[in-house]
Amino acid sequence: MDWDIVIGIETHIQLKTKSKQFSGASTAYGNEPNSQACLVSLAYPGLLPVLNHESVNCAIKLGLAINAKIARRSIFARKNYFYPDLPKGYQISQMELPIVGPGYLSINANEKKKDVRILRAHLEEDAGKSSHGVSQGKTGIDLNRAGTPLLEIVTEPDMNSAEEAVAYAKKLHELVQWIGICDGNMQEGSFRCDVNVSVKKKGTEVLGTRREIKNLNSFKFIKQAVDYEVNWQIETLEDGGKIDQATILFNPETGETKAMRSKEEANDYRYFPDPDLLPLLVTEEQIDEIKKLMPKLPDEMQESFKKELGLSEYDASEIASDSEVTKYFLALVDSKVNPKLSANWILGNLYSRLNEEEININQSPIDSQRLAELIKRIEDSTISNNAAKKVFDFIWDKSSITVDQAIDELGLKQISDSGEIDILVDQVLKNNQLMVEEYRSGKDKAFNALVGQVMKASKGKANPSQVSELLKQKISK
Repeated sequence: MDWDIVIGIETHIQLKTKSKQFSGASTAYGNEPNSQACLVSLAYPGLLPVLNHESVNCAIKLGLAINAKIARRSIFARKNYFYPDLPKGYQISQMELPIVGPGYLSINANEKKKDVRILRAHLEEDAGKSSHGVSQGKTGIDLNRAGTPLLEIVTEPDMNSAEEAVAYAKKLHELVQWIGICDGNMQEGSFRCDVNVSVKKKGTEVLGTRREIKNLNSFKFIKQAVDYEVNWQIETLEDGGKIDQATILFNPETGETKAMRSKEEANDYRYFPDPDLLPLLVTEEQIDEIKKLMPKLPDEMQESFKKELGLSEYDASEIASDSEVTKYFLALVDSKVNPKLSANWILGNLYSRLNEEEININQSPIDSQRLAELIKRIEDSTISNNAAKKVFDFIWDKSSITVDQAIDELGLKQISDSGEIDILVDQVLKNNQLMVEEYRSGKDKAFNALVGQVMKASKGKANPSQVSELLKQKISK
């Protein structure tokens, strides 16, 4: 039997604000447990929440970026449930009237473009964190995270494969960093996905029962969890079993999903408007001011790179996938070096070393100015592209040495004197008459071999284009 896969995603992003959603406590990550547990989060009686308006600006930015309707009036509600990391016994969230309404995000997956509809995005506060096994048989509660501003982004069930789910998560991850509302650190919990998965008989309209995979914090885990869950649901149904709606967890070590609890519905949380918070009103002037400060979005930047700078689809997509990489690339372009060559160096040698060192482009010991100097030496034929790679590796950990000093120290300056190259070419032709005849008889590989012999004789310093030109001139005589 054939099956349709149906996937929707709820993403919680921690917003880049210095203070919490309803208090002035710090949101800094990594401090001593409970050192940032403020009295508001601890539910001390008599303390009232005060809305962090920077989180509102973040929500508006997202709404603008996903072509969504931004509510001029929205309401905060209390979502009631009991859990050790939620001292108040409720989470302040938005239910019936969220700040961001319907929008969409375009993705590319399996060589197809698709618009994933976004149902809503609403502001809320994060809960604390439970740390199991801090000592034998005990669980620790850290309330530093409690009250951190969150934006929950909910899609329609528009994705039909693990690949599409990953493509959406990556695109959203890229977008929220690009517009500066989230740092995107998945290991620290700044970007977490809950993935709803169901299957139905192919062609039918009635959706199957969904199970929600909670707190997936890597794209690899999203792919693995969805693939496993889809196979499990199909096998269960084909064996005559029944799917019960549930909240489930993914175990990266086993690659399996496991039911945690039955899935709650909205009415289980007994939502009601928070009596301590007035309705949130957003003005046209506020939206217009934020719109003026919005950067050009990744899709727009990608098109600009292709049309104006001549980058390929792949190169433009990769460069525009990260705002910091884009800044680095544009700094190279501003230095008047070739855009295509710049993209090649970023996506090739630079990315390779960054991955080896496990650092991001902002931490690169070779900044855009030094890489621009290196590329210029390729363009003016001072060194070959291969020699430039040696220079790149040489200066990686040597911040005090310039590109030109490295070229001199390594002895890699290219021979561009036509007289010197002419002598080398004559020697190679004299010693390789058989190759010359093979080339004249139509064997192009023989010509490449001759070029190689000249380069070897020059110890790799001869200008390859000059070598090729001189060889052709002399052989054709």
